[in-house]
Amino acid sequence: MDILIWTGAFISLLGLVGLLWCIYKVWQARKSGLSDEALRDAVRKIVPLNTGALFVSVIGLMMVIVGIMLG
Repeated sequence: MDILIWTGAFISLLGLVGLLWCIYKVWQARKSGLSDEALRDAVRKIVPLNTGALFVSVIGLMMVIVGIMLG
């Protein structure tokens, strides 16, 4: 079950990196001085990526929990 735990930890880490990337992109868009409509459009493009990164992180954490319970 160690493989499941370490794989889950790696997948969760990938999700965390994705979340940090989304935060960086929105922060960069805010600092660029875009108009309100352009800023909303930029954030609207990031939301699906943010949701996907959160999903990947949760799946990784579930793998870790299942690995611990089975191990």
